[in-house]
Amino acid sequence: MQLSTAHHDERLTAPRSWWGIAVMTGLAGALMLLPLGTLPLLAGLVGGTALAGLLVSSYGSARVRVVNGALAVGDARIPVSALGEPEILDAEEARAWRTYKADTRAFMLMRSYVPTAVRIEVTDPADPTPYVYVSTREPQALVAALRAAGAA
Repeated sequence: MQLSTAHHDERLTAPRSWWGIAVMTGLAGALMLLPLGTLPLLAGLVGGTALAGLLVSSYGSARVRVVNGALAVGDARIPVSALGEPEILDAEEARAWRTYKADTRAFMLMRSYVPTAVRIEVTDPADPTPYVYVSTREPQALVAALRAAGAA
C-alpha cells in the first residue's frame, strides 16, 4: 500500500479582536472584585482572562489537513476516494452556502471570520452527507492537495 504524498495542513485561529475581548473579560472580572481588595482583583484578572482565552482558543482553533489520502477537518476524517471534485468558494458564494443554499445533512466546518471556503461533493452512495463545506484561508492549496491525493 502506497501512502499519498499530497499534504495540506492549515490551522484556523481566532482573529485578534477575539483575544482583545478575552482580555477585556479579564478586566471586567478584576473590576467586579475590586471592592474585595488587591488579591481578589488580581485573581479576577488572571482567572477571567485565562477562562476567556481558553474559550476563544477552543472554539476559534480548527485544523484542516489532507494527509495519507484523507481529508481531516476538525474531528472528522474522510477518505479522498469518497469525495468528488472540490469547488473553491469566494466570500459571496461561501456566505450563500452557509445560509440559504445550505443543506442540513452536510458536514460543515464553518468559521465566520474566514471568508473563503471549499465545498466538496460526497460521492459515497452509503453516506447520506451530500457535501463537505470547509472554511479555509488557502482554498487553492487545499484543492490542489485534494486533487493530488485523489490522483495518487
